[in-house]
Amino acid sequence: MKTNIVSIGEIAKRTGTQVSAIRFYADKGLIPALRSNSGHRSFHRSVIRRVSFILVAQSLGYRLKEIKTIMQSLPEQRTPTKLDWEKLSRGFVSELDQRISRLELLKKKLNGCIGCGCLSLKSCQLYNPGDAAAEFGTGARYLLGDKPTEFQPGSNKI
Repeated sequence: MKTNIVSIGEIAKRTGTQVSAIRFYADKGLIPALRSNSGHRSFHRSVIRRVSFILVAQSLGYRLKEIKTIMQSLPEQRTPTKLDWEKLSRGFVSELDQRISRLELLKKKLNGCIGCGCLSLKSCQLYNPGDAAAEFGTGARYLLGDKPTEFQPGSNKI
């Protein structure tokens, strides 16, 4: 019968991750670690799933700070249940749906812009005269879905 406590090497082997990454995740508070009297780290077997989740989230572009926030709903003193993971999943899926929507809008705008061929700042829907888009916040606001308020295609405002 397998024990519920596993070594750092076992976590690394099961997740395909370097031992140094497991130490890093533990030091950053992403995964709970147990310490022996001699200072060696060991982990509850459930940490395998947590590390796997971290790796998937990283591959989707999430930063460790975001992943830590997402994972804070999981209990550290016990193995997360199916219900715990489902709760985490709902929030995660909602965020992914929003990202997908933004990416689809960006794709549409880029396809339209690249395919437009207008080569004119007078008719470009993404031109940002006088940095008018700054009122909406940081980033490429028109590509993110905000609408130009001052400049309309076909107008002479540049």
